[in-house]
Amino acid sequence: MKFFIDTANINEIKEAAKLGLIDGVTTNPSLVAKEKKDYFKLLEEICSVIDGPISAEVISTDHDGIVKEGRTLTKISPNIVVKVPIIKEGLKAVKTFSKEGIKTNVTLCFSAMQALLAAKAGATYISPFVGRLDDISHSGMELISQIVTIYGNYGYETEVLVASIRHPLHLLEAAMMGADVATMPASVIDQLIKHPLTDIGLEKFLSDWRNQEKPNLIA
Repeated sequence: MKFFIDTANINEIKEAAKLGLIDGVTTNPSLVAKEKKDYFKLLEEICSVIDGPISAEVISTDHDGIVKEGRTLTKISPNIVVKVPIIKEGLKAVKTFSKEGIKTNVTLCFSAMQALLAAKAGATYISPFVGRLDDISHSGMELISQIVTIYGNYGYETEVLVASIRHPLHLLEAAMMGADVATMPASVIDQLIKHPLTDIGLEKFLSDWRNQEKPNLIA
């Protein structure tokens, strides 16, 4: 499973990169707006830190506007993946991008039928938002299961990119279902590392070491 970090904050990206676990980055207009930086320069900086897929979202909602923006974004770096909302004009644009060899991440997916349409249009990635579905008392992870099954049934190459991850359990279930990618904020990445028994065990080891006669291991 590939891990993407969901942020536009360059410091968070650099810190995550040090772990050696991050395969790509997803951004969106809300995340970019928080940084108050030039969009293109920010994307260039992100691409210089992570050598992997970097999702950059378009703002236009008509086919021609989406395609124009997408083509401009891909000039920044070959790593750029054009992030497109799953609307009718967006699907038309994904088809155009697919013919041109431009990678796409179809976002704001909330149903298996939307995911099926995105795959048929030639999307590189589909981004189902599990946390937002949970927020309205629907099962986000059930949607992931449905999409993985449908794509497997018909051999679609579109990768399932689980988005809106709120906690480690989302990631665990997605991995068990066979999702291709999980994108998560830095806070969730930190949660993946931590476990109370690890902390207790480490403190016990260090305490026992401090309380015994021992050789100096530091020259």
